[in-house]
Amino acid sequence: MQEMTATLEWQTDKQFQGTTGTQHSILLDGNRETNVGASPMELVLMGMGGCTAYDVVHILGKSRQNVTKCVTQLTAQRSDDVPSVFTHIHVHFIVAGEGLAEDKVARAVELSAEKYCSASIMLGRGGVEITHGFEVVTSDEALG
Repeated sequence: MQEMTATLEWQTDKQFQGTTGTQHSILLDGNRETNVGASPMELVLMGMGGCTAYDVVHILGKSRQNVTKCVTQLTAQRSDDVPSVFTHIHVHFIVAGEGLAEDKVARAVELSAEKYCSASIMLGRGGVEITHGFEVVTSDEALG
């Protein structure tokens, strides 16, 4: 079993300095008025996005697809009730590269969603409806 650690140190009001066991730091801010750091739920969303984006790029690389850029856009809805949990998350991948096979991109997204992305699978088992979409573009410029 793998162990992962993190420490959060209260700074002021609703702000915390988070430090991972590998010594990476980030400021969290639960106060939308001060808004000097990401909220905890934004970090959960970004963590899930990073997990699945890594999978998709990695799987495409193993499939010998020439990915030059991948942008992962996430949109989430939260419950109005407390706790204000995620109820739905949509993940949309925009993948750029030369000669990308659309079926291989579809398969990479599917494998990440169903088999490899720990964060997506954990949230899905917790009752979050997670949907996916993707598009393949031929140029990095199309991504902005």
